Amino acid sequence: MPDSLAVRTVPLPDSDDLDLLGSLPGPGGVAWVRGAEGLAGWGEAARITLPAGVDRFTAAEKWLRVLCESADIDDQVGLAGCGLVAFGSFTFDPASDGSVLIVPQTVLGRSGGRAWRTVIGDPATLAGTVPAAAKAAPHPTPPARAGTGAAAGPIRWHDGGLSAPDWERAVAAGVGRIRSGELGKVVLARDLYATAPEPFDTRLVLRRLAARYPDCYTFSCDGLTGATPELLIRRDGRQITSLVLAGTAPRGGTTEQDLAFGAGLLASAKNQSEHVYAVDSVRDVLAPLCEQLDIEPGPSLLRLANVQHLATAVRGVLTPAAAADRSALALAAAQHPTAAVGGTPTGVAMDLIRELEGMDRGRYAGPVGWVDGRGNGVWGIALRCALLSGPSARLFAGCGIVADSDPAAELAEAQSKFRVMQDALEG
Repeated sequence: MPDSLAVRTVPLPDSDDLDLLGSLPGPGGVAWVRGAEGLAGWGEAARITLPAGVDRFTAAEKWLRVLCESADIDDQVGLAGCGLVAFGSFTFDPASDGSVLIVPQTVLGRSGGRAWRTVIGDPATLAGTVPAAAKAAPHPTPPARAGTGAAAGPIRWHDGGLSAPDWERAVAAGVGRIRSGELGKVVLARDLYATAPEPFDTRLVLRRLAARYPDCYTFSCDGLTGATPELLIRRDGRQITSLVLAGTAPRGGTTEQDLAFGAGLLASAKNQSEHVYAVDSVRDVLAPLCEQLDIEPGPSLLRLANVQHLATAVRGVLTPAAAADRSALALAAAQHPTAAVGGTPTGVAMDLIRELEGMDRGRYAGPVGWVDGRGNGVWGIALRCALLSGPSARLFAGCGIVADSDPAAELAEAQSKFRVMQDALEG
């Protein structure tokens, strides 16, 4: 950790012209973008990679708090995401290494029609330079456009931990354990590997995801790149919001078919049961921390480009005590793992996942997002994503399993979820 950091946030004019993802100068940046708003950054002013352990979130919070307390922060904008900000991605399982928190050297942000740039680094290096740079160049020059494809030449695909038939057998085993009364729900995931002739360009993958899934949060942190529809927590002062997703159906080829699939999803006892478990798990965590918590009485449909989900919006106001000591990262940690990505009861579901999946999820299905020095931030669940490393990629997809789940139908759902990243990598 550096002894101290200087942090300078200045406003940028003409914010409508700011292309966050298009401003990334190289493939190794970090991003959290939805529509025209969000954050994108590059370089590393500070970083911590955390070992396995149930205390990985607490250790990250402590590291960031020490960093903030010693920093010289000049924030001339004052919005959430200004000043010192860290991007993070955490492992799903506390037994897994590799959770990471990164403070970039440069961050561009846009929210509510206002834009800003933050530069973070050694105090001697930054002294007196940021305001002048902001006036001279309000927007970074976008990099030269990457190649026409995410990778030149055909991509080779191969199974990860389990083949399709083996995964169907794992789902059947999970259904059997649920029907025996051992648990109510378990989420089982698959992985899929891709190998390309040349390294994947993260920037191009991000642009494709943002264009095709504008209602999702397009993200990248330490190679984990994707477009998640699931908002785990947003905190701005005492205000918090969350969006619970559980229960999935495909999109139809025609308007009539699409409406029929949606109606079937809303009427499905299996999907409604899966969704209730996920909503209850969020309520159980947030209700004790809020003086007001509003949860929609029933789910509605969230239609994305490839699938539609049952969705329930959650809004709340933290108690003063909770707001004083619960950052957005701490709130995300308190909810993880939700029933939407783990199951219920949590401990039993986690044990069954370890037994049946045949892989280490790594940071898939873990919290991903950002937190600033004031405790504000936005965290989602790392879904519809891939871990990119040079010419290799590891993709992930999971499904909620309940008592009447059909293994073949769950496999088809997982395959449809893989298509998000497969299409983004292939072009």
